[in-house]
Amino acid sequence: MLVVLTPMRLDKFLQTSRIVKRRAVATELCNRGRVDVNDRPAKAGRALLVGDTLTLSFGSDGKLVCRVLDLPTRGIRKEEAAGLYEVVSDTRSGSPQDS
Repeated sequence: MLVVLTPMRLDKFLQTSRIVKRRAVATELCNRGRVDVNDRPAKAGRALLVGDTLTLSFGSDGKLVCRVLDLPTRGIRKEEAAGLYEVVSDTRSGSPQDS
């Protein structure tokens, strides 16, 4: 059995996974050079694959590093969104780790 994984645009993944609230905000983060994929600056249209590592820089507010676990082929519910990625580190102020 052959399983073909379809890549997903970076901005779409950030919005679908609810890491970023709106796709326009995800695109803007990419345009400003605040998103890296596998330690390389990435544009919004970059194709993501399972296993890629994302680093989002929020300036003085810190950084979020996560690993892509799954790429949805359809819209998903809010409860399922957190299962699309694994947080490697989160140094943002006010993050759940700070509690």
